Amino acid sequence: MRHLNIALGGAVVLAAGCASVQTMETATPRAAAAQPPAAQAAHPLLAPWTGPYGGVPPFDRVRVEDFRPALEAAMAENLAEVERIAANPAPPTFENTLAALERAGGAMERVSTLYGIWSANLNTPEFQKVESEMAPRLAAFNDRITQNEPLFRRIQAVYDARERSGLTPEQQRLAWYYHNRFVRAGARLDAPAKARLSEINQQLAGHFTRFSQNVLGDENEGTLVLRSEAELAGLPQSLRAAAAAEGTARKQPGTWIISNTRSSVDPFLTYSERRDLREKAWRMFVNRGDNADARDNNAIIKQILQLRAERAKLLGYPTHAHWRLENTMARTPERAMELMEGVWTPAVARVRQEVADMQALATREGARIKIEPWDYRFYQEKVRKARYDLDQNEVKPYLQLDRLREGMFWVAGELFGFQFTPVTDVPVFHPDVTVYRVTDRASGRQIGLWYFDPYARPGKRSGAWMNAYRNQSRFDGEVTTLVSNNSNFVKGEPGQPVLVSWDDATTLFHEFGHALHGLSSNVSYPSLSGTAVARDYVEFPSQLMEHWLSTPQVLQRFALHYQTGRPIPQELVDRIKRASTFNQGFGTTEYLSSALVDMKLHLAGSREIDADAFEKATLAELGMPAELVMRHRTPHFGHVFASDGYSAGYYSYLWSDVLTADAAEAFTQAGGFYDPAVAARLRTLLSVGNTIDPAEAFRAFRGRDPSVDALMRKRGFPARK
Repeated sequence: MRHLNIALGGAVVLAAGCASVQTMETATPRAAAAQPPAAQAAHPLLAPWTGPYGGVPPFDRVRVEDFRPALEAAMAENLAEVERIAANPAPPTFENTLAALERAGGAMERVSTLYGIWSANLNTPEFQKVESEMAPRLAAFNDRITQNEPLFRRIQAVYDARERSGLTPEQQRLAWYYHNRFVRAGARLDAPAKARLSEINQQLAGHFTRFSQNVLGDENEGTLVLRSEAELAGLPQSLRAAAAAEGTARKQPGTWIISNTRSSVDPFLTYSERRDLREKAWRMFVNRGDNADARDNNAIIKQILQLRAERAKLLGYPTHAHWRLENTMARTPERAMELMEGVWTPAVARVRQEVADMQALATREGARIKIEPWDYRFYQEKVRKARYDLDQNEVKPYLQLDRLREGMFWVAGELFGFQFTPVTDVPVFHPDVTVYRVTDRASGRQIGLWYFDPYARPGKRSGAWMNAYRNQSRFDGEVTTLVSNNSNFVKGEPGQPVLVSWDDATTLFHEFGHALHGLSSNVSYPSLSGTAVARDYVEFPSQLMEHWLSTPQVLQRFALHYQTGRPIPQELVDRIKRASTFNQGFGTTEYLSSALVDMKLHLAGSREIDADAFEKATLAELGMPAELVMRHRTPHFGHVFASDGYSAGYYSYLWSDVLTADAAEAFTQAGGFYDPAVAARLRTLLSVGNTIDPAEAFRAFRGRDPSVDALMRKRGFPARK
């Protein structure tokens, strides 16, 4: 019954820390009942999934106009199922209450999965009308379940008896899960408070949708159009080709277009020699949602913050941040702030050094400028080349998207024993999507399917992410998982390989780490399966997977020059390694500034907030260097304001990276990243989902709690005193 996440804290797709979050709700269907209700059989979006691999989503049968009636029918059916469980005259047991809830809602999960995929990948104006109408209704639907008093009494009874009723440890964890989720959703409130809570959740759902649609509108419509060779100065051929293809796609042939997405703007800021155009591109990108027009998000942010503060008080918490962090590894905002503030000081100090280096280089070149945010990437690349003799354009010809994908498959085989085989016998939602069957290499047993959607398109949200179309489970027979990775690489000319930067290659491995987490799942109950873990733990497997990109085994096999086929030279690899901590001040500070503003916004309680003014004042108080900007400025901070998912939780990437850095050292201390004994422990760690506490799971892997010192070493910062 994982669609409860729509209301209970806003489930989100797992996105890269340096990417835009995707805020759709994608419930994860499990096996359908043998005798589906008539509503399911009559509607293609509700019907049990058929076809190979345990059934697959019927993407070829989806029509936008079918979503509203399908969601309405699924909600009615699910509420009837819940009512039968709540009204059962038999004494409450694990089987007739919690297992019954795990079986309920199959139709709702199937249609909400498809609905979420369309929201993130094919968000047309036609779909946005449906989304705006249905968002508050879906929130109200979930509140009707969590506020069902007879149902909660049965959950409470099973929870109270969990340690004396012969339940397995996983069943006890599921009892905790349901009880905790219902309590945190207001199951113990009186009737007036429940009614107000439902009103708040519905209003928030509408605000989240409008926020997301506003950002998407600015991303779709914002462009920097280049019309001459002079305006292309400094741009590498791959970026020129991509910009030309974008010009053709937007029906402006003969132009080169930089679209308003990170995958397009960041490379332009890195290489364009036209400072005036860099500034235009930078302002276009950082002002998404903040242009004092119909898509301005500042008023929406104020309303979201007020509603979140009121909801937290209703639920008995000092602030929204305290409510959000209760079930995380950090537990409290204070602990999260302690970690962030401890890293902030050395990160800012490193930025000062980086800026001084860039300013000195610009002065030597006679630029006569002061480094501004639109100069940072341009001069940072010049410093990288001067200091390490490393030009990203020298690396990029070795990083072909197709080869990197094969490299990820090879790593998955070495570490997890997975085999990826392309299949063409399942429908996809867009021609760009490819599908791979994942099997156990030794036994041939099916693990699941991996869907890959790599390219940007109108209506697709920016960034990179992973989600599950179906979660693994086995309590009612083996159900294998279906997972996806979605990116926004820019297509080049037809027939030409897509070349990516080192940072983009790292993000590719990051998101694949989320997919491997889902594919590794080996639990009984879908609510505890795969990536359904604490927010500040879920980024740990993905960030850990980034380390395998730079291993010699991957680079020598898969980092092959797109023209000569020769592997990347070792001396170039050595230069990449020497530069591995380069620019950590910039990367850490732009991320941490976003995380700190997020937390401070949600610790402000019911105070009325002007988002722009608060952002400016907070950054000044923190001592934010003027030469860079937040990774995600507040008016387009989708992680935080397009759902509840990462709200007061953007710190999670740093918390998870503490685990990541320490886990990586477990491999290096054992002799390398392919050590079979450590890999076996990692497989176990990723297989348990949310069946045990994440801190306990990490201790079982590492033999102790994680050390922050490993993070400082990873980023090249001074050790803590």
